[in-house]
This record gives sequence, C-alpha cells and structure tokens, in this order.
Amino acid sequence: MIAHDDRTVGLDPTPDQRALRDAVHALCASFGDPYWRGIDAQRGYPDAFIAALTENGYLAALIPEEYEGAGLGMAEACIILEEVNRTGGNAAACHAQMYIMGTLLRHGSEEQKRRYLPAIARGELRLQAFGVTEPTAGSDTTKITTTAERRGDRYVVNGQKVWTSRVQHSDLMLLLARTAPPSDDPKQKTLGLSTLLVDLRAAPPGTIDVRPIRTMMNHETNEVFFRDLEVPAENLIGEEGRGFRYILDGMNAERILIAAECVGDGGYFIDRAVRYSSERVVFGRPIGQNQGVQFPIARAHAAVMAADLVRRQAAALFDAGRPCGAEANTAKLLASEASWQAANAAIDAHGGYGFAEEYDIERKFRETRLYITAPIANNLILSYIGQHVLGMPRSF
Repeated sequence: MIAHDDRTVGLDPTPDQRALRDAVHALCASFGDPYWRGIDAQRGYPDAFIAALTENGYLAALIPEEYEGAGLGMAEACIILEEVNRTGGNAAACHAQMYIMGTLLRHGSEEQKRRYLPAIARGELRLQAFGVTEPTAGSDTTKITTTAERRGDRYVVNGQKVWTSRVQHSDLMLLLARTAPPSDDPKQKTLGLSTLLVDLRAAPPGTIDVRPIRTMMNHETNEVFFRDLEVPAENLIGEEGRGFRYILDGMNAERILIAAECVGDGGYFIDRAVRYSSERVVFGRPIGQNQGVQFPIARAHAAVMAADLVRRQAAALFDAGRPCGAEANTAKLLASEASWQAANAAIDAHGGYGFAEEYDIERKFRETRLYITAPIANNLILSYIGQHVLGMPRSF
C-alpha cells in the first residue's frame, strides 16, 4: 500500500493523531479483504468488526470523557473512518453513531446524556438508526408527515420512514416527527418538528414494522412503519417543535465524516490501481507505463488530495467551534466525486479483473457510488453553495 502522507501545511497532525491512524489501520487491516468479501456475499453485517472498534473505544471517539468516551475531536473521528475505508472496509456500518451523537450531545438534557452516553461508549447500546427521510418528502424534510402526538407523559408515534439504515442493528433511534401542524408562513416551515430518542428494545410487538430494502451494495437499510408507538416524553431532545434545527446542527459533522470515508475510498482505489498497473505486463511492458492508464490514476489522485485538504480544513473549523457549513458541504461534494473518479480509474486499470469479486474493486466500486447521492445528493450541496455561500437566489 502507498504510504499515507499526513502532511498538510497549517494542519499538521499531532503525534497522537499519527499514533491513532497507525492503530486504526492495524486493527482494520487485521480483518482484510476476505472478511469484507464474505460479508458482502452474504449481505451480512460486520458484527465482529464493529465489536473490535467498540472494544478499542473508536466508536466513542466524539463522546466526552465525562461520559466514558474518548473525548476526541472531529479530526480524529475523520482519521478513524478514513482508515476503515482505506483498508478496504466499509464504515457505513458504524459512521452514523458518530454524527448522530452530536444531536444528543448538543441538545440532549444532562439526564439523557448520563443515561445513554456511557452505555453507548461501553458498547452496551448502539445508536445507529436515524429516522428522518420519508417516501413522500424525500429531501424536503419540512414536508414529513410522521406524527408524534403528546398524550400525557407520552408521545404516540404514527407514520413511515424510508432509507432508515442499520435499524436492525441498533438499540436506539433518533426520530424526527411532527408534533404540530405545518405553518402557512414559509418563514416558519421548520417549526413543529421534534426530535425523539426511541428505545427500539422497548417497542411492543406490532408498533414498529421494519421492511428491508435490497440495494446494489450491502447497505442495511429499511422502510420503517410506526403504529401507535409510545415514547416517553422524557425522551424528547431539547424543545418541542425545534427538532429540525437540532437535526441540521449535526449535518456539518455528517458531511465531514462522509468526506473522510470517501477520501479513504479514493486512497484505496488509487493504491490498488497503482499496484496492479505497475505489475500487470501486456505487450512486453507494465500497463502503467502507458499514459492512457497512468494519467487517469494520477488525475484521480490529485482530486482526492484536493478534497482531503478541504475536508481537513472543515474538521479544523468544526473543532474550533467556528462556522464550517461551506467547507463541510464542499468537502462532501469534492470527496464523493473524487472517490468515484478513483473508482472508475481503478476499474479501467484492472480491465476485466476489475469486475471479478476476488479483486474487491467491484465491491468498493458499488459502495463508494452511494455517497454522490446519500446522505445528501450533490445537487443539493450545489444549491446550498449557490444560495448560502454565493448569495444567489434560492433555486427551489
């Protein structure tokens, strides 16, 4: 594997960050391609891998030490997820716990944090499920119709979510539901939505119906139907009716972490493409000697480097508590497109073998394509940049 160059002027890694990268890399490399190939073939869930990450405290990276977490920053969380993907793994099985955590950390009550965070840090609970998207609303989150009606000391939830990933492997779900009718005032359209922490283990039979969605990659995602599910009122995060703002507050973290995964994917594809094209001899010379093979790999490498720089800047701003919406969104846009560019270069370099399961390129090819579309489509990021960064009229 090509050595990872961690030098970034003004953002040089600390000795602890270098040690973290080495340790995560070693752990992830111990699983290897056969493990992930087998999980993919069975459409299984990497329980052993998740258990190893949890045991070493990596999934508790962003949980403060006072709640038994590692107390690390966004820069360190990025290192963890990047290395998972760079070594050929799939961080989709664990990344949500990191970025969902921000909503609970920033807006949860002290009692909620002390009740749940230590157990999550110890691996006794998993907070992986994020119930936001609905079939009739899509990316227009303010149009969701799932309701949470207050009845005494409980909320009663009815409705449907879609693309709710990892719910079958999670103990807790962060759920966005409507607690008041939508406002006729366009300026107030985000009000009336509330965030609830749902204990999936406590749901009586028949109140939650989970229906898996089979996708082109092994990504455990589902439709979820709620029928008179009762959630204790004490599980409301923050103030009633302001849940949309709390969800948005975690979006910058989500964008930055997804960008880190894509940078890891990009590095994986470039490593494999360079190695194969340097060793594969056709017509008496390595195919990597041909500019038609070499240049697309080099261009993909340049794209990944550029995306990585923006991602590091976004993480540094996030950790400093400074606004980073432009950088976080730009990082996700550039990194997802760079990883896809690297994936195509790797497929082309491998020729027919790129489509063979034993080479693992086709598996990672399918996995990395997801991030141009999810968790937010790149066209919506362009809309964000046009409106909020460049000051252009709203496009939708």
